[in-house]
Amino acid sequence: MLLPTLRLLPLLLLPLPALSAITVHGQIPIAQTSTTPFDPAVPAVTTLAAYNDTILVPPPVPDPIPATSYTISMPREASAVQGLSIPHVGAAFWGFSIEMSVINQVLGKNSSLIQVPFLNLMQNLVKRAGSVVIRLGGNTQERAALVDEIENYSVIAKEQIESGRTTRTPAVVYSMDMFYLANNISQLTNVKWFMGIPFNDSVSWRLQIAEHGQTILGDNLLGLQAGNEPDFYSGNGVRESTYSPWDYFGEVGTLIETIDANVNIPNKNMLIAPSLGGGGRGWFPEQIWDTGFLTTYVDRLYALTVEHYPNNNCFVQFGVGSLVVPQEVFSTYLRHSSGKNLIAPYLNSTMLAQTVNKPFIMFETNSASCGGFQGISDSYGAALWALDYGLQMAHSNFTNALMHVGGQNVFYNPFTAPPTNQTSFNEWTIGAIYYSALVAAEVFGKTNTSRIIDIAANEDSIFTPAYAIYEEGTFSKMALFNYIDDPSGASDLTVSISVPNAGVPGSVRVKYLEASSVSVKNISWAGQTFGGKYEVDGRLKGDLNIVTIQCDQAANACQIPVRAPGFALVFMRENDAALEVGQATQTFPTTVYTKGRNTATVDPAVLATSNGHSEKDRLNLGSTSHGSMSGAFGREMLLRGAMVLLVGMMGSIIFLTGMLR
Repeated sequence: MLLPTLRLLPLLLLPLPALSAITVHGQIPIAQTSTTPFDPAVPAVTTLAAYNDTILVPPPVPDPIPATSYTISMPREASAVQGLSIPHVGAAFWGFSIEMSVINQVLGKNSSLIQVPFLNLMQNLVKRAGSVVIRLGGNTQERAALVDEIENYSVIAKEQIESGRTTRTPAVVYSMDMFYLANNISQLTNVKWFMGIPFNDSVSWRLQIAEHGQTILGDNLLGLQAGNEPDFYSGNGVRESTYSPWDYFGEVGTLIETIDANVNIPNKNMLIAPSLGGGGRGWFPEQIWDTGFLTTYVDRLYALTVEHYPNNNCFVQFGVGSLVVPQEVFSTYLRHSSGKNLIAPYLNSTMLAQTVNKPFIMFETNSASCGGFQGISDSYGAALWALDYGLQMAHSNFTNALMHVGGQNVFYNPFTAPPTNQTSFNEWTIGAIYYSALVAAEVFGKTNTSRIIDIAANEDSIFTPAYAIYEEGTFSKMALFNYIDDPSGASDLTVSISVPNAGVPGSVRVKYLEASSVSVKNISWAGQTFGGKYEVDGRLKGDLNIVTIQCDQAANACQIPVRAPGFALVFMRENDAALEVGQATQTFPTTVYTKGRNTATVDPAVLATSNGHSEKDRLNLGSTSHGSMSGAFGREMLLRGAMVLLVGMMGSIIFLTGMLR
C-alpha cells in the first residue's frame, strides 16, 4: 500500500536553502580534479578516477587477421534455428547495481530533490526497452541501519570505514525517505528496484528494508537480496573461517522463519540468492545447490543470482593482491572469448533456473572489482566488451545483468555526478559502458519476444563475433562486432547477410556504435552522443544518423560494412518500431540551477502528484519503530519545514523552475 500523496507546490515555490554536504567519517579524501590532458611522460596528477584522462595504446592488429569478409545465412523463422535463448521480456537487459553509499550522488539528495540527469538516462533506456531494473545495495547493505533522521534531510549517511575490507566500504545509515526517493523515481520513469536485507547479524535480523520497501514501493520492489557474496564472508572476516555453503543455507532458513513471523512483511516470497562472488576464490553455485537450497527454498525466491568481475584492481586501490598493469591486460577485454569465459561457470545454473522457472541474474559486475582500470574501464573498448558480454549472457539465458555503480573514486561507472563542490559549473560524466546498456536495450526492444543466438561468425573468430536476434518468431536484427583497432582500414569488415529462399529485403537500416579507436572515450551511437566529461545532462545530442544499405535481392545478400574497431546493429525488418528511436521524447529539462547553472531538479507539481512521498506528507524522515508513522502525516512537519525553508533563505538560493516536458 502506498502512502497518500498531497500537493507540495505551495511550499516548494519558496526559495530553498542549498543543502550542505554531510560529514563523511573515515572516507578516502576527495581529490582535486585536473584540467590538463594526460601525458604519460608527466607524473600523474591527483584526479578522481571517474574523470581520469588516461589513454592506453591500442593492442596491435592480430597476426594473422581474421577474414575481412564473410557470409551469414539466417533462416527467416525462429522455428528453424537451434540454440536460441529464452525470450527476453520486461526490462532492459543491462540494469544497474548502485552502491548504497552513493545513493545521494546518483539518485538524489532526497525524495524532493532528484537528480535529473539520472532520470534522463533511465528514460532513454525505458524508451527502448520498457523499464529498467536497479539494485540499491552492495557491500554497504550488509550493515545498513534505519535511523530517525539524517542531517539536511539526506536519505543516507556514511559512517566509519570497515577495517580489513579490500572494498573499504563505508557503513551506511539511511532514512525512511530512501524508499520515497526510489518510488518517486519509479513514478517519473519506469524503474523497478531490488534491495538487500542486512545480513551481518543473523540472530537479530533488521527487516526494516523489507517492511518499508514493500509498503512504500509496492509492485516497484521486485526482490530482496539475502546476503551479498556470502562465499567471501569468512575471507572478509565477517564470519568464522569455517563458514560454508551449509552455514549459508541455515542462515537463509532462519531469515525465512523470521520473515514468516513478521506481519509487516506481506510478501514472503521475494528473496534473491545466493549472490555468490565466485571469481575463482569463492564457492561454485553447485555447492549451494548441493545443500538442497533450491528444493527447500524455491517457492520463497524471486530469482537466482551471482556476481562476477573478470579481474581486479585491488592492489593499486588498497594494496591487496598482485599488481595488474592496465596496458598489459587491455587486449583481454577485446576478445569475444572474454564474455564466454566469464559466464562458463554458470551455464549449468542457467539451465537449472529454467527448470524451476526462476530468473537468473548477474547481480553485480563490471570491468574489474576495486573500481576498474584507468584507460580500460572508460574506453570505447570497454563499451564493445560490455555489449558483447551482455549479449553473451543473454544468449546463455541470463535474464538480466547489473552494471555496478560506485562513487567518483572508481573508473568503471556508467555515469557519474560531479563532485558536490563543482555542481555550480560542471554537469555529469557519461561512462563508456552506459552506451553498452543503451545499445543492448535497442537490440532486444519492447516486444517481449526477443531471442538471441551467438552464431560463431567468421569461423568463430574471437575478434569478429556476431549475434542474430529473433522477435515475434522472425529474424529481426543482426549485431556485428569488430574488436580490431586498425586505422589503415585494412581490417574493416564486410559482412554479407542472406536469408534462404530469396528472403532479404530490398534494403536494411543500420545503426553504428562508433569511436576512432578502442582507447578513446568519445563515443557515438547512431550519430548521437551524450557529451564529454562534465557535459552530460542525460540527453542525447546531435542528429540521429541511421544508414540505409541497399540489398542485392538477385544475389540474396545485404553487404554491411563494419569499421575496425566498430559495432553495427542491422535492422532486418523494414518497419521495425524500434528503428527511429533516438533521444527519448519525454525528458526532464535541466533548467534549475544553483550558483549559476547546470544543477537540475524536477517540476515540483509533477513530484507532488507522483505516487510516492511529498514534503507536505512528511512528519519525520523515518522511524525504527514500525507503526510510529501513520498513513496521513500531520501539519506539524509542514510548518516545521516552512520555518526551515524561510531561515534558509539567508543562505544559498535554489529556484525551482524546472518543468517536465
